[in-house]
Amino acid sequence: MKLRSVLYSACAATAAAIAVTLAAPAMARTPGETVTPNFQHSISNIPGKSMVAVVVDYAPGAASPPHMRAKSAFIYAYVVSGTIETQVDDGPKRVLHAGQSFYEQPGSVHRVSRNASATEPAKLLAVFVVDTNDRNLTQPLKEGE
Repeated sequence: MKLRSVLYSACAATAAAIAVTLAAPAMARTPGETVTPNFQHSISNIPGKSMVAVVVDYAPGAASPPHMRAKSAFIYAYVVSGTIETQVDDGPKRVLHAGQSFYEQPGSVHRVSRNASATEPAKLLAVFVVDTNDRNLTQPLKEGE
């Protein structure tokens, strides 16, 4: 019984350490927006390319600032929960609900990315296929861009 208690305590401590480690990379870019790395792996059959996934959590009414994507990045975005308003390049603004998705071509400008609800949170999964050496996947737009 004593061994079981020690093992249980060790497992609980390990699980807590892993949870803290996984939560640490989460970062807020603007108030109400949190970007959390989810996955990163090289694509073995496409030399020089990697797949990177991030989860973007939006508080009610929160938004990302307009930004440009890496020149090598193709992005697939999936609305996990809530409602997202998006506009890529000079395309139309679109409102997407949980279960819907959109994509962005390399070098796209993401002009609008926000939670369309003022009362409910929203969550977006963004998956990038990108040059492995690209570290800066998004760049905020400068005034007038």
